[in-house]
Amino acid sequence: MQIHSFDIAGPLVVEPQQLGDERGYFAEIFREDRFFAKAGPVHFVQENQSLSAKVGTIRGLHYQTNPMAQGKLVRCLAGSIFDVAVDIRHDSPTYGQWIGVELTPRTLNQLWVPPGFAHGFCTLQPDTVVTYKVTNYYSPDHDKGLLWNDPQIGIAWPDVADANTLSGKDRVQPRLADLPPCFSVKD
Repeated sequence: MQIHSFDIAGPLVVEPQQLGDERGYFAEIFREDRFFAKAGPVHFVQENQSLSAKVGTIRGLHYQTNPMAQGKLVRCLAGSIFDVAVDIRHDSPTYGQWIGVELTPRTLNQLWVPPGFAHGFCTLQPDTVVTYKVTNYYSPDHDKGLLWNDPQIGIAWPDVADANTLSGKDRVQPRLADLPPCFSVKD
């Protein structure tokens, strides 16, 4: 298993090694020791799964505020996604910057989105299934979002991204300029 970082501190890509033969393959999807060495100690308490039927479905950008902030380890089980994390730590030198990575079941890669980042994705194939482990329970009172296409952030969404697939909640999320400071690099 290899773990790679980005120019933005925090998010990581986990790339399991596949050992294959004529029967298929075997892969270690998660190893606590290697993950903790790069991400620090985390404790996963809940696992979520979503199905998006249509190509271009946009989900996000979502996050939870303290004390219920969540780190997410995201994986695509069927189809594929363009997965995004946006730095919303108000005192970060990379505040408002984003990273994006394609997640597929073929590569088995995963994206670690730590607390202090908004997360979202766009499906690239029909019937896409996404699962993610989180470090805190879902809390409606702490559930927040960021406008998916805020020009100040400038996410380069895939051409298939379809604003018609947004939930009612995601259509009216605030822009980065309107977010109160809720995360710090010191958290």
